[in-house]
Amino acid sequence: MKKYINQLYVLLLVSSLMTAGCTDSFDEVNTDPDRPTTVDATNILAHCLRDASDNLFDEWFDLNECSGFAGQISKLSYTEEGYYNFRPNVNNNSWAICYLIISNLNDIIAMSQEDKSKNMEAVATIFQCQIFQITTDRWRDIPYTEACQLETIKKPKYDKQEDIYPDLLAKLKVAADALDENGDDIGSGDVLYGGSINKWKRYCNSLRLRMAMRISGVSKDLARSTVEEILGNPAKYPLIEENSQNAFFTWGNEYPEPWADYYRERANEYGTSELMVNKLKSYNDPRLSVYALPTANSEKEGNPEYIGYPNGKKVYATVANYSKVGKRFMQDLAGFTPWFRACETYFEIAEANKLGFATGISAEDAYNKAVRLSLEENGIAEDDITSYLANEAKYNGTDKQLFEQLWISLFKQGMEAWSCHRRTGFPTDNAVAPDCYYPGHKCPPMRYGYPDTEANLNTENYKIANASVVDYFWGSTMWWDTRDADK
Repeated sequence: MKKYINQLYVLLLVSSLMTAGCTDSFDEVNTDPDRPTTVDATNILAHCLRDASDNLFDEWFDLNECSGFAGQISKLSYTEEGYYNFRPNVNNNSWAICYLIISNLNDIIAMSQEDKSKNMEAVATIFQCQIFQITTDRWRDIPYTEACQLETIKKPKYDKQEDIYPDLLAKLKVAADALDENGDDIGSGDVLYGGSINKWKRYCNSLRLRMAMRISGVSKDLARSTVEEILGNPAKYPLIEENSQNAFFTWGNEYPEPWADYYRERANEYGTSELMVNKLKSYNDPRLSVYALPTANSEKEGNPEYIGYPNGKKVYATVANYSKVGKRFMQDLAGFTPWFRACETYFEIAEANKLGFATGISAEDAYNKAVRLSLEENGIAEDDITSYLANEAKYNGTDKQLFEQLWISLFKQGMEAWSCHRRTGFPTDNAVAPDCYYPGHKCPPMRYGYPDTEANLNTENYKIANASVVDYFWGSTMWWDTRDADK
């Protein structure tokens, strides 16, 4: 299974060489034995999984902004992003990274179609749909149908999110139906699931469930049909149901986990937010000591206390007075990057049942299973789990409880926690940054503005997509964001 490595990279390389000069021996002169021009699809897959798990969950793409927009992480120092004073180059790079990964996955899909490797094609499609979901949830309308076709389309049009989501769901269904545990081996490049087609099936159908519920407020019929198809045939469409099936990319010391790697250099930059700490305290939640560390000063005094720092303050914190992020999430170099958790599956099912979808399990039972899975994932003892579900977290049927518990469980998934807040409005006390760089708004950012590179290189399509944007973060809501438009 061979193909020339990423076409964009090759085109840029050739262009730069042609600018420098020409030669009749071009191929000979520009052959580097240490940079092979062909690569196996399984190696490209490994690169995509690792590169995405690094760059889409690092300090730039996640910690500085998305986890802050979600109200989960606060900046103790270098606080600009906390009050929405963004860095244009970071946004340019984030856009480029998403589309580079998408392009590389396109290569795998093309190679797999040529070789009739259905499992590899399906796996690449699933992960590409995951990246497209993150990309559209970050910027809303994006290049989709014409994206990454550099040979024929230099300036791709922007597709509406209303069209992207249904198409992603259709592609994921095709992938789910194509995966065959007796089919082709996807090779050692599957550094997410070790080649387990069954786990990729679960990941695929769990993504379908997530996307269906995300659009349930704006496309209820499609959401219902998707959810009921999956839950009505669990043998054909299995889900991530246990923590052993979580879509977690696991790191090692050679390639350290991004949050922990950054912590080694700047240990005083991030803390668990005041909102998260206070929310966990209000529930008497046993995850508090996992999500946050006691303040350094309180430990020194022998009376450990958890105090979160408010999101969006311009002033730097006195770090010793506030809780840093818990060791499980920010100090384990061999830690994890979470793409999908088992608890999310059951939170989505609980909501689906509340909407009247046929789920085969009650909202209460699904909720209890979801909370239990989150607590187990975080190492909480059985007695504490039983007590928590019987008391502070006892099911009461309210949206507030369901969505706050979902939001809590999504710690370290900044994009998903931000999307949870944007779609549901919970937690309702996730307020706009007090020192907001863009004053006059009533909620945290609703989307990212388009990168400068698009304005410069894809100008006409950018202007069409950007027509409704009033200012950088609040120009238009996500299609699935049905909150009060006065933001």
